[in-house]
Amino acid sequence: MRQKLSKIRRLFRRDDGSATIEFAILFPVFITIFGSAYEAGLISTRMTMLERGTDVAVRDLRLGNDNVDTFDELKARICNVSGVIPDCMGALHVELTPVSTEDWDMRQGGSDCIDRDEDITPVVSFTQGGSNELMLVRVCAVVEPMSPISLLGLRLPRVNQSDYALIATAVFVNEP
Repeated sequence: MRQKLSKIRRLFRRDDGSATIEFAILFPVFITIFGSAYEAGLISTRMTMLERGTDVAVRDLRLGNDNVDTFDELKARICNVSGVIPDCMGALHVELTPVSTEDWDMRQGGSDCIDRDEDITPVVSFTQGGSNELMLVRVCAVVEPMSPISLLGLRLPRVNQSDYALIATAVFVNEP
């Protein structure tokens, strides 16, 4: 009996294989942290480029440049400048509406986004406005996360079960 107990004690005292146990416990934690950091950088890059694309397109629109006369041209201009949004023309929704300077009533709530799970797209509001009129531009890009179960993927604003929304807003006054 004592021999069996001493063999069992020696078995539990052995430390070979302990690195494998530590690796098995810590590896998923490190991969989750690295994956979340990569996705945060990707989202930050996409958001920054969406805001830059919106700013450049709004500047062209504000100054009355010839290359931004229609909704599709504005959308194409934003997509060309931003460059890092996958399927940009299909994932982008742009609203351009005037803001009343009498009551400063800006549309409340979030921007309308395209739900790629549905066949219906949101109604497009594209009113270029008149001279010296205050205009509100809202741009929503729908992007699929790299890993929807990552720490960051669980916290993003959702459009549907698989996509999240990046929203850029700009306000400008039409030049006379």
